[in-house]
Amino acid sequence: MSQPALSSIHVHPLKAVRGHAPREAVVEPWGLAGDRRWVLVGADDKIVTQRPHPRLALAAAEQLPGGGVRVSAPGTDALTVAVPEPRETTTIEVWSDKVEAVPADRAAHAWWSAYLDTEIRLMHLDDPAARRPIDPDYARPGETVSFADGYPLLLTTLSSLDALNSLIAQGDHADEGPLPMNRFRPNVVVSGTPPWAEDDWSRIAIGDVTFRIAKKSGRCVVTTTNQQTAERGKEPLRTLARHRRFGDQLCFGTNLVPESTGTVRVGDPLTILE
Repeated sequence: MSQPALSSIHVHPLKAVRGHAPREAVVEPWGLAGDRRWVLVGADDKIVTQRPHPRLALAAAEQLPGGGVRVSAPGTDALTVAVPEPRETTTIEVWSDKVEAVPADRAAHAWWSAYLDTEIRLMHLDDPAARRPIDPDYARPGETVSFADGYPLLLTTLSSLDALNSLIAQGDHADEGPLPMNRFRPNVVVSGTPPWAEDDWSRIAIGDVTFRIAKKSGRCVVTTTNQQTAERGKEPLRTLARHRRFGDQLCFGTNLVPESTGTVRVGDPLTILE
């Protein structure tokens, strides 16, 4: 087995749509710089994701200097959205959390409403240090998170994906595999570890940045969505249910909380501290 190392980095400026894969990224206390600082909400002020709207897989958001985004999708003209000026916040629901966020301009709301053919607003997280605490069952005082599902970073490993794909190949829906890593929308992907080794980690370092393992990542129907076509299948949830069930969750990958800040780069060594 080779020295474990950071194989790729993935930043998703807007939750639920395609992001980009830089060679390096700054780690902030609440996640990678620029990751999931924007979110879509419906008329009920609840977040909108690929769960009810798989077509979001075909849209993309490019991070711009200063924190703005350039959004694009098939059949539409791209739109550049600036970080909104400081103004009164709106309370939105991110799963079970009530979070204060700042609305983007009306052009952005109209663009997304037209694409999804329903009332949509684009919201920005103006102050990630103060707006959304991590689940207290897994957090230390003062720790916060962006609009990610629950934790600052998601780590996956190439060996575990290979192992999962081998299990899929033996199952009832083998024709759906092998699955690419983008089904799991991770932030950091690691090479050079045994399959499922991440289950046993408590603390790690990537380069000079240290992280605490919060918990395994429970997976949802988004993982069954082909990120190139927006079509849905049965995998990997069918196979995870047979082989990776922990309590009431089907797990792949692990959630990280930064213990320090700094820059991580593709090729950085991964060190298992505990």
